[in-house]
Amino acid sequence: MPRRRQSKEDAGYLSPAPPRIIAHRGLALEAPENTLLSFLKALAVGATHLETDVHTSLDGVAVISHDPDLSRVAGRQLRVGQLTMAELHRIDLGDGQGFSSLAEALDAFPDARFNIDIKSMDAAAPAAEAILQADAVERVLVTSFDEKRRRAAVDLLPGVASSASSPLIVRALGGARLRLPSLTRAALDGLAAVQVPERMNGIRVVSPRTIDAFHAAGVEVHVWTVNDPLDMERLLDWGVDGIVTDRADLGLALLAGRTLRGDRTG
Repeated sequence: MPRRRQSKEDAGYLSPAPPRIIAHRGLALEAPENTLLSFLKALAVGATHLETDVHTSLDGVAVISHDPDLSRVAGRQLRVGQLTMAELHRIDLGDGQGFSSLAEALDAFPDARFNIDIKSMDAAAPAAEAILQADAVERVLVTSFDEKRRRAAVDLLPGVASSASSPLIVRALGGARLRLPSLTRAALDGLAAVQVPERMNGIRVVSPRTIDAFHAAGVEVHVWTVNDPLDMERLLDWGVDGIVTDRADLGLALLAGRTLRGDRTG
């Protein structure tokens, strides 16, 4: 029996209400990272949001891969862009998994929300094309550390959710630290979220004060990459909206416990 797809009203990236757990490269405990199996594992433990990354293949397909090359994940001294999508499919990443395209992932998991980091400029247009072809604009968030890459993808996807690039985060953080809310609002105008580590270059980014400032600018705050449940608990107590984690299983168990105790759930 075919699965019933969620309505667009129910499937938006910013649903269900926060706080939410965002599965960083899927759940790679018993599966290679950023593979269809790792995404399936994350969804199986109850994740609704999957974080992933895209480069582009030799034949112009948006490929799910964090790294620009295959050395770490496959022991091959090749760049992703040196191989076609068909060749990348045949690379053994373990557990019967090869590289997959963004289109394949969006099609395989039609109810999942995807947090997509554009890792190279030449991946922006292919990623946007895959999202449009899958009718997935409402259930993805597109981002990049680089503002030009972020804009290149977002401009092709009217209405898509996006989070701040590094230059915008720096401006927004400056406004928060200087208590200049207009500066923070201007930096984050039109964005859905700020996705940041607790510290960046030795500087604390996430604190109750900065969370309040970002919330006042109308965006969610997602913190990466947090794997210790004690840190997750502290950040949730501070009011963050999302935890990006390699351990979606632990994060979801923590949220369930907080719900039972009546702690903040949104």
